Amino acid sequence: MPDLSLVVLVGATGSGKSTFAARHFKPTEVVSSDFCRALVSDDENDQSASGDAFDVLHYIAGKRLAAGRLTVVDATNVQPESRKQLVALARQYDVLPVAIVLDIPEQVCAERNAARPDRAGLPRRVIQRHQRELRRSLRHLEREGFRKVHVLRGAAETDAAEIVRERRFNDLRHVTGPFDIVGDIHGCRSELETLLTGLGYALTRDDAGRPVDAAHPDGRTAVFVGDLVDRGPDSPGVLRLVMGMVAAGHALCVPGNHENKLGRYLSGRKVQHSHGLAETIEQLEREDAADPDFRARVREFIESLVSHYVLDGGALVVCHAGLPEKYHGRTSGRVRSHALYGDTTGETDEFGLPVRYPWAEDYRGRAAVVYGHTPTPSANWLNNTICLDTGAVFGGRMTALRWPERELVDVPAERVWYEPTKPLASEAPGGADGRPLDLADVTGRRSVETRHMGRIAVKEENAAAALEVMSRFAVDPRLLTYLPPTMAPCATSKEEGYLEHPAEAFAAYRADGVRQVVCEEKHMGSRAVVLLCRDADVARERFGTPQGTQAPQGTQGPEGALGGASGALYTRTGRPFFDDPEMTERVLGRLGRCVDAAGLWAELDTDWLLLDAELMPWSLKAAGLLRHQYAAVGAAARTVFPGVLTALESAAARGVDVADLLGRQRERAEDAEAFTEAYGRYCWPVGDTTRGRPGEREEPAPGRPGRAEAGSGGTDGLDGIRLAPFQILAARGRSLAALPHDEQLALIDRLIEAEASLEAAPAEGDAPYLNRLLAPTGRLVVDTEDEASVAAGVRWWLELTAAGGEGMVVKPLGALLRGADGRLVQPGIKCRGREYLRIIYGPEYTRPDNLARLRVRHLGHKRSLALREYALGLEALDRLAAGEPLWRVHEAVFAVLALESEPVDPRL
Repeated sequence: MPDLSLVVLVGATGSGKSTFAARHFKPTEVVSSDFCRALVSDDENDQSASGDAFDVLHYIAGKRLAAGRLTVVDATNVQPESRKQLVALARQYDVLPVAIVLDIPEQVCAERNAARPDRAGLPRRVIQRHQRELRRSLRHLEREGFRKVHVLRGAAETDAAEIVRERRFNDLRHVTGPFDIVGDIHGCRSELETLLTGLGYALTRDDAGRPVDAAHPDGRTAVFVGDLVDRGPDSPGVLRLVMGMVAAGHALCVPGNHENKLGRYLSGRKVQHSHGLAETIEQLEREDAADPDFRARVREFIESLVSHYVLDGGALVVCHAGLPEKYHGRTSGRVRSHALYGDTTGETDEFGLPVRYPWAEDYRGRAAVVYGHTPTPSANWLNNTICLDTGAVFGGRMTALRWPERELVDVPAERVWYEPTKPLASEAPGGADGRPLDLADVTGRRSVETRHMGRIAVKEENAAAALEVMSRFAVDPRLLTYLPPTMAPCATSKEEGYLEHPAEAFAAYRADGVRQVVCEEKHMGSRAVVLLCRDADVARERFGTPQGTQAPQGTQGPEGALGGASGALYTRTGRPFFDDPEMTERVLGRLGRCVDAAGLWAELDTDWLLLDAELMPWSLKAAGLLRHQYAAVGAAARTVFPGVLTALESAAARGVDVADLLGRQRERAEDAEAFTEAYGRYCWPVGDTTRGRPGEREEPAPGRPGRAEAGSGGTDGLDGIRLAPFQILAARGRSLAALPHDEQLALIDRLIEAEASLEAAPAEGDAPYLNRLLAPTGRLVVDTEDEASVAAGVRWWLELTAAGGEGMVVKPLGALLRGADGRLVQPGIKCRGREYLRIIYGPEYTRPDNLARLRVRHLGHKRSLALREYALGLEALDRLAAGEPLWRVHEAVFAVLALESEPVDPRL
């Protein structure tokens, strides 16, 4: 029996159906009418509950079949009406119905029932009625719709029976390729030879010089999506080559609607000689003289073709006209019809051709669907589907897809062999204008499957909050390919005067079995993700960015024409950093020149990069927060404390005992001044756009970029802006998240060196740089099991924070590590400096009583959140690298943003 089918046991009561089912099938595969009757009435023999019981049975069976599970129905099923419902259920879910009849003598059935206490009193006439109905049914089971009928006569034959599960003909999941999938050929043999040769296949020819086979030296398998024949100059030649490749095991082939029509003609059925069939018939007639058996072989070949194939572990589905996910691996006339002809809206266009239903726009399946049938000017991915019919017979191109590389290879048609009824256009499923995202992709309670952490749940209310942010504030979702995870703080320190201390971070990683960690300087800015494309054309091709915006000075193409976005620069919640797209392009333009000068485009074999970074100063993004929350506190303190201290000092001079109060107020004033100094480090002037913002100084702090001198002019507009990249997340076809951090930082160092070389020798037309854009990231490698190394790490942190630094992030050097229990370890633990935490917890947080209270921190939720978001980020990168559809990448990205709305202490 097929491995996916609805197995219907047929037999009188007492024939041993339940025993037979228990012997040959898993308990979960069997749905018993007795069990369902007991579910609804607490008595499996209560015949009055049969109606409800069978409703339950059909519901359970339907759910199993929908999930692709073999299902066995254990009931008498001797009446045609009961079997009719089951056959309809099998057809509804496009599986084959199989009948197993247990034809057991009446006396044996009676004896078995008598041995059961619950059926000892069953009247003999019930068994007799079942036997009569069974006899009437045996001749008609196949006509009722059962694809296979097995009749077991007598107890001995039933006991000796063996169940053999056969793979469905379309189930080739065990065949993993690699594959070269060829689009519609339509008799263009010469172009097919050229394409196969370009793909690396060696052709074999017969004595007449005709190609009869082609094999790839690396063992690749060709897969043909059908429509081998009609319209073109040599349909017999194409058939001869493809049939030879299939017979030799070098190729697979699915039928197209043109093969289906040719097969009906060769079988003697009446068909219209239209749409190129007349040309094929004429060519076959010329073939008859040289090879009289050719027609018979073609008919046999066409009859052997299977509607579609599921390949490569279920990751690839090949058919002729496309196939929704619910039909993958299913077997029915409806599935075959859709695979051959697709689905139509019932309308016709101005050319009299049927309007195709755009099923690919709604496709959300995990398997890539590769098909043909509807000619398009070029092959484009849409929602993990691609149409390879690029109109070779109409003068277009013949296209193949290399799998799993997802690389397209095509050759031009030698001429227009057949005039198309209508011009080629991207209106077919797979065209570039399909709907890439849908509200249903993100709303409601969701569960996202990840490779590194299993299923991660997203609550409905969190999804709603993310949707609000994403729809109103975020960058174009086509550019939003990744969101960075939140970061867990180190465990609360017991060191006097400290809330966080690096010793705790080192101890945590040591406990997880991570010996080498890298301490990276925590920059005083905002987390930023940079999607950088080599140019605007790459951005349009790879990510679908719009065209038609004026490119900023210095980023235009050689002709200075209208450009477009060459990427994106956004916050960790997906919002663009700059309201002005031109400013974004300036940053991307400078960074792109650095990547080019460093040789990374070629070295990484990519035309786009995704980077994780910090953008400084913090005031670029958080000006409102600084002005209304932090600057207000500093201004109030500076206004109040001088008067308070003056009054108290005057009172003390007059002999009033206010020494304790004066001391406390002086400490408070010092704390407030330290608070102002702490947040002030995160603000500095940027161009002429931030003059007068709170906490900014006209004179830069040591080591920070300053403002352009009046009249200096001529800069590229990035005055004062610093970008500190610390990780390259992905490149074309690759996720780089597992690249060790020392190697990551080495790549970043090359970018910084490249910018220095550009500054020393700017290209013609480049504006001079007032300051370098790229900032280095200080780092130190620590051995968590070496006390001296740990002590050096602590000293480095103390020096860093004493000089005004924010702190550091401690990461496993190897990246993407798992602990002894197999779980992911934290990708990074932040250890913030004593003075920086003053901004977070308030000016007076360092007082002993306040520290004692603050040390009661609940970090479990924050740590869990960090790991879940990390796993989702990795999943987004993996899906992006694999070329999965936008909705799949966006699903993981959106989930990160949704988790950000989970309630957690914002100070952690």
